[in-house]
Amino acid sequence: MKLYIVPTPIGNLEDITLRAINVLKSVDVVLAEDTRTSGNLLKHLGISKPLHSYHIHNEHQTVARVVERIRKGETMALVSDAGTPAVSDPGFLLVRACIREGVPVECLPGPTAFVPALVNSGLPNDRFTFEGFLPHKKGRQTRLQNLANEERTMVFYESPHRLVKALQQFAEHFGADRQVCVSRELSKMFEENVRGTVTEVIAHFGEKTVKGEIVIVVAGKADEKRKSDEEDED
Repeated sequence: MKLYIVPTPIGNLEDITLRAINVLKSVDVVLAEDTRTSGNLLKHLGISKPLHSYHIHNEHQTVARVVERIRKGETMALVSDAGTPAVSDPGFLLVRACIREGVPVECLPGPTAFVPALVNSGLPNDRFTFEGFLPHKKGRQTRLQNLANEERTMVFYESPHRLVKALQQFAEHFGADRQVCVSRELSKMFEENVRGTVTEVIAHFGEKTVKGEIVIVVAGKADEKRKSDEEDED
């Protein structure tokens, strides 16, 4: 009787861990964001298990039913299409419900997109804030205004078709000269890490169609102040 949170590769299938494979082989049911995507992964690993849908459109109806099944003795693994479930993901609701009901939860370490993006950026990572996806409409401007004076490095997830808009809003609220890094298609064949000022990165992505999963890493305000102080000393 347990819920396992099992990270899956964000691109390169070799990033699956031995422990993740063993857990997926041992559970009764795999809860998947997209059963087709997860089905392909299980097939690649040579694993055959029942797959049930658990995604943003059905999580509220599904949570209670899943928790009850686990309480009655089933062991389940929660996976997302890529990365660690429950990070900017409806898996959070299931984890919370299990904890409230006394159902054991065990999260395996494994792939997640924001860590390699943060390290790849070259920006300070001793202190950072993970902001996930910005609100699409309501609350977006308020969130950006509240982050304008954030001194830690900031990490965002963004969809490809909103990337340039997000960068333009960063220029407005954080300054056009703020240092950023956009990581795209991490661990995949066409991985790309574009570093520079907000203006420079807008120019890079504004001239082409953007595809793939996106992570944006933005320097904190304190880093910009430190940079200015160092230039004054020179």
